[in-house]
Amino acid sequence: MNYDIIVIGSGPGGYVAAIRASQLGLKVAIVERESLGGICLNWGCIPTKALLKSANVFEYITHAADYGIKVQGSEADFDSIIKRSRGVADGMSKGVQFLMKKNKIDVIMGTGKLKKGNKVEVKGADGAATEYSAKSIILATGGRSRELPSLKQDGKKIIGYRQAMSLPEQPKSMVVVGSGAIGVEFAYFYNAIGTKVTIVEYLDNIVPVEDEDVSKQLLRSLKKSGISIMTGANVESVDASGKSCKVQVKSAAGTETLECDIVLSAVGVTPNIENIGLEEVGVKVEKGRVIVDDFYKTNIDGVYAIGDIVKGQALAHVASAEGIICVEKIAGHHPEPLNYNNIPGCTYCSPEIASVGYTEKAAKEAGYEVKVGKFPFSASGKASAAGAKDGFVKVIFDAKYGEFLGAHMIGANVTEMIAEVVVARKLETTGMDIVKTVHPHPTMSEAIMEAAADAYGEVIHL
Repeated sequence: MNYDIIVIGSGPGGYVAAIRASQLGLKVAIVERESLGGICLNWGCIPTKALLKSANVFEYITHAADYGIKVQGSEADFDSIIKRSRGVADGMSKGVQFLMKKNKIDVIMGTGKLKKGNKVEVKGADGAATEYSAKSIILATGGRSRELPSLKQDGKKIIGYRQAMSLPEQPKSMVVVGSGAIGVEFAYFYNAIGTKVTIVEYLDNIVPVEDEDVSKQLLRSLKKSGISIMTGANVESVDASGKSCKVQVKSAAGTETLECDIVLSAVGVTPNIENIGLEEVGVKVEKGRVIVDDFYKTNIDGVYAIGDIVKGQALAHVASAEGIICVEKIAGHHPEPLNYNNIPGCTYCSPEIASVGYTEKAAKEAGYEVKVGKFPFSASGKASAAGAKDGFVKVIFDAKYGEFLGAHMIGANVTEMIAEVVVARKLETTGMDIVKTVHPHPTMSEAIMEAAADAYGEVIHL
C-alpha cells in the first residue's frame, strides 16, 4: 500500500498528473469517488460539447434553405440528444480507464481524505476505510456549481450545470442566471432546440471576462437568435413552490417577475476543499483556495494541490498543465512555472468565443501603448462561403516592441484558431512576424494575419 504518488481526484488535472508520474517511473495510485475523468469528462467539457453539436446540426437543418437545400419535417428529439451526450461521456470515461491500465496506475474507488504522515484514507461505498501511504500526495478534487443565497438549487426546478445535461424532459422556458461560459453555452443549446431562454447577468456585460467588443458582438448575435438578455440585473428570489418558477429580478428599470419552467444557476464554480483533511493536516487555505507555490507544493511537505482548488483559471487544460508541472518537479526535473497570462479561454456557444492574453482595456491599464487591429468575418471569403459571417478577430500589440499582448475572437470555429496565438505568444512572436507569415486561403485563420496587418496599417481586404 506504499506509493511514490497518490492523486486524489481523477479529473483532467488528476488523471493527467497520474499518467505523467507513471511515465517518469513512479509508482502511482489515483483515488476517485465517482467516475474516472471527473466532472470534465462526465458532466462538463465533453458532454456539453456533444449537446452543443446536436444544437449546431439542428440549426444547420432548420437553415438548410440558406444553402440551397430543402428539408422537411425536422424536429429536435430531446431524449435522443441527451442519450447521445451521455454516450459520448461514457466513452471518454472508459478511455481514461484504459489509460490507467496502460500506465499501470492503481485505481482506488472511494472518497479520499488526507491524514498526517503522508497518508490517505479511502472510504469505499460500503463505508469501510483503508489507509494508504505515499511520498507525495496530490490533491485534485476539482469544483462544483456555486450556489447563491438567493438561488438555492433543488436539483429539479432550480438546477446547476449537471442537471442541465440530463433533464427528464425539455423545458418550454428557462431563465439562465449568469452569462459566463457555462451560462451562454446552455442558453444557446436550449434556445436552439426550441426552449424560450432568458439570460440574467449581474454585471453590465455578458461574458464579462472577455474583451468588451466581443461581449457586444455576442449580445447582438444571441438576441438575433431569440434569446432575451438582462444585464445589470440581480436575481433577488425564486419561488419554485408552484407548477412554474417565479424569478424576481431587480435592475435599473425596476423589479419584475419572470416565469419559467426551469432556472439554471450558472454563477461560477466552488472549489471542493471540504472534508478532504486540510484542517487536520494543517494545509493553509486562503479565500477558499489551497495556497501553493509555483510548483503546487502546499505548506506541508509531501502535499501538493492542482486544478480548481488552487490559484488560476478553473479550466481543464489549466489543471492538466499544472498536474504535469507538479509531478515533473516532484520527479526532480526543472519545469517552467505556468504563465497564467497565456492561457486560452474558449466558449462554445454560437458564434464561438476564444481569447488569450490582455484585453484592450487591461493592456492600457497595465501601462502599454497599444496597436489594435480588427478584421471582421464579413470580409472573409471562407466565412462568406460557409454562411458564418458573424464576428471578428481582434489583436493587440505593444506599440513599442511589437509584443503580442492578446487576441480576442468571436465567430465560427474560432476555438480551433486560438492556439496559433498561444504558440506565437509563447515564442515571443511580434506583430510584424504574424503579418509576414503566409496564411492559407481561403480559411478563417487568415483573419488573424489580416487583423495583425490592420494594426500596422497594412491590411489588404478592408
